[in-house]
Amino acid sequence: MNKFEAVILFNPDLSNPIIDKEENNFNKIIETLKGKILEKENWGLRDLSYSINNYKKAFYTYYQIEILGSELKSIKKTLTQNEKILRHLFVKVDEHQTLPTKMINNEKK
Repeated sequence: MNKFEAVILFNPDLSNPIIDKEENNFNKIIETLKGKILEKENWGLRDLSYSINNYKKAFYTYYQIEILGSELKSIKKTLTQNEKILRHLFVKVDEHQTLPTKMINNEKK
């Protein structure tokens, strides 16, 4: 199993129950592919660096995942086809960072 950190950007027009449903769908995809979600952080509604599909904000969700690298292709394909997700990023890491992340720490200051 490889370690990955993922960030998913959700459409800012979505309500919290719909975002929760999409997060649960992502959890099911990972579990179906025999992966594990170790941790999750909601970073909330944040400004985008540049406009994506005419949106200037997005809901950010951060995940720490363990899954086989060969399974990422199917996960990315599923996420790309979902219109409620603006962008996603997976980064392979040697060790997961300790939580809370800097994004959450900066919010508390």
